[in-house]
Amino acid sequence: MDVAIVKYNAGNIYSVVNAMKRLGISPILTDDAETLRKADRVLFPGQGQAREAMLYLKAHGLDETIKSLTQPVLGICVGQQLLCRHSEEGDVDCIGIFDVDVKKFVPQQHQDKVPAMGWNEIYNLSSPLMKDLGENPYTYFVHSYYVPLCQETIATANYIQPYSAALHKDNFYTCQFHPEKSGKVGEQILKNFMEL
Repeated sequence: MDVAIVKYNAGNIYSVVNAMKRLGISPILTDDAETLRKADRVLFPGQGQAREAMLYLKAHGLDETIKSLTQPVLGICVGQQLLCRHSEEGDVDCIGIFDVDVKKFVPQQHQDKVPAMGWNEIYNLSSPLMKDLGENPYTYFVHSYYVPLCQETIATANYIQPYSAALHKDNFYTCQFHPEKSGKVGEQILKNFMEL
């Protein structure tokens, strides 16, 4: 199976490369549109700032390439957020697969820390991406922005308020958390993605 990882102006991509290698898959890290189109699966991971990432994607035509993909695509962390309509981070229009805006966490009490970092429970799981995870598993998050609950939500997490831990629409799947850092649960999610 050919697996491509979108190379763009974002961090944390190599942890996803290493997670795939642990599954016995040698992914291709690329910003070449044709290579992305020909891959069996595409991963769109990242950490970073939404505006800077979108500037890079648009400058290289990757926003339109990603939008045109027909094989299963998995957005991770900022990859999830960039697949939405708009982000408050840098007040930037994003790729627009999911018709929802990314919001910044607003602390409601002293113990609410932003960014939200650490292990958090995910629940209300649906979609084949979330199969065989057990009841209300825990995954690893690092983020200051979130996607509100919407009709494409396939997993929910709660920090300050409930929000979308994962999304699914057509061939696009996402995780706000980091499956590559989420132990056996994350490994199962990546396996599930390879089987879609």
